[in-house]
Amino acid sequence: MPYYTPIKGIPDLITQKRIVSKLLELRKKISAEVPARTAKETLLLATWNIREFGDNRSQESLYYMAEIIEAFDLVAIQEVLSNLKGLQNLISLLGKNWDYIVTDATDGSAGGGERMAFLYDTNKVSFRNIAGEIVLPDNIKLDGDLQFARTPFVAAFQAGWFKFSLCTVHIFYGEDSPTSAGMKRRVNEIDTIAKWFQKKAKNENASYILLGDFNIIDPTHITMKALEQNKFYIPDQLKTKPTDLGQTKYYDQIAFKIKEDEDMLIFDRVNGKAGSFSFQDVVYKKDEMAIYRDKFEEKNTIGKTEAAINTYYLSKWRTFQMSDHILLWVELHIDFSNEYLNKIEKGE
Repeated sequence: MPYYTPIKGIPDLITQKRIVSKLLELRKKISAEVPARTAKETLLLATWNIREFGDNRSQESLYYMAEIIEAFDLVAIQEVLSNLKGLQNLISLLGKNWDYIVTDATDGSAGGGERMAFLYDTNKVSFRNIAGEIVLPDNIKLDGDLQFARTPFVAAFQAGWFKFSLCTVHIFYGEDSPTSAGMKRRVNEIDTIAKWFQKKAKNENASYILLGDFNIIDPTHITMKALEQNKFYIPDQLKTKPTDLGQTKYYDQIAFKIKEDEDMLIFDRVNGKAGSFSFQDVVYKKDEMAIYRDKFEEKNTIGKTEAAINTYYLSKWRTFQMSDHILLWVELHIDFSNEYLNKIEKGE
């Protein structure tokens, strides 16, 4: 469980009471919406774009982030900045059984100096000592002899019976116009990374999962088609889950190319559990600007109307405390002991 002890030492009792109250609310919401973690039967996998995550979150926010992440076993995070202090503080709140793998910072203006990371509970998940960033060979580079704006990051893990490789992405955004050069590059990046791993999964007879911020507009958009046309499966339960705070965009996705036996299904396509987690229903809510107003820089309040200050709180301040994306998750089955023994019993 998250490391709560320092909360008792918060000198401002109003802040202390608020944090405790919000953590209890988060725990209630998590319990109602997310399956409980198990010792060995299931893996709760998640992805979360945490906006420009560096040493820029309050301790209060880190408690809320830790509470959410601790509800899962393995979480891919995008937009980690060069300064890793925030990530390291988050890990310390999660506890000694949590570890992380992180890339170096991406060079170039399009990459924004971002890192990508995997956070995982070592009691459930083991790192299989294989990791790397995807550099395209000359024969399949993007248009204009380009590499990805933010290099996709892949790492191999095992949880229970399930051996798999995760690739986390943060696809180029550009513009939303369907005829723009930015949209063309966005679709090209999605198509290229999906093709790349479709081929690897086939050649290696291995399981790959793509997850992260694909900057997909909606389930019918060309950005989604670029992913699905390469035979990656996205649960229907996720296709209906917007992941921006305004609940209108489907930027983040989890897509599967999995090797599995028909009697040992990692994910039940009919009854499988998957979803999103809207933290803004509990923390930094729309009507809570007044609570945090004294923490805003003067340049964002002096001479501003109340409406402008509230817009700043909603679209800027709270998104840099938590994020402008919400977390997306899926539950996978990873224990097939009974199925395997049954096969032996049948002589298969």
